[in-house]
Amino acid sequence: MKKIILSILVIVTGISCTKAQKIAFSDESLTSNLKTLENNDIAFKNILEKHAGKTIVIEVWASWCGDCVKAMPKLKELQSNNPEVDYIFISMDKAEDKWKAGIEKHELEGDHYWATDGMKSIFAKATDIDWIPRYIIIDKTGKIVTYRAIETDFQKINTTLKSLK
Repeated sequence: MKKIILSILVIVTGISCTKAQKIAFSDESLTSNLKTLENNDIAFKNILEKHAGKTIVIEVWASWCGDCVKAMPKLKELQSNNPEVDYIFISMDKAEDKWKAGIEKHELEGDHYWATDGMKSIFAKATDIDWIPRYIIIDKTGKIVTYRAIETDFQKINTTLKSLK
């Protein structure tokens, strides 16, 4: 019986540690290259540097993702209520044309980047992307304040953004 309880405790601890709140990105994620709309490579750290000193919401999404599309109205409301926040969209699409068509179709306002290997990319693995849409919030000092939010967490996202004003 003790072995079973110990095994369960080890499993629960392992799972909770993998879902832990991070306050900074790993070196591997920061040096991961993404594609710009102009088809140039850019390291994730350079994207973050571009928005230094601002509150940032990063949405990891894809045009094929039903939950991502379903969340778009809530995202637009979030942007309307928080115009001072910078929005970065990182697509996990499998093809460049699908990514660009998704931006146009959903009229996404913000900076756009593409992880060319999608959910299997170095960026996705280094940032623990296991579900999309995924939202990451970074405060004005560059600290991650929310590392793992999904489409059902918009109330939490709004509350967090209000607290950062």
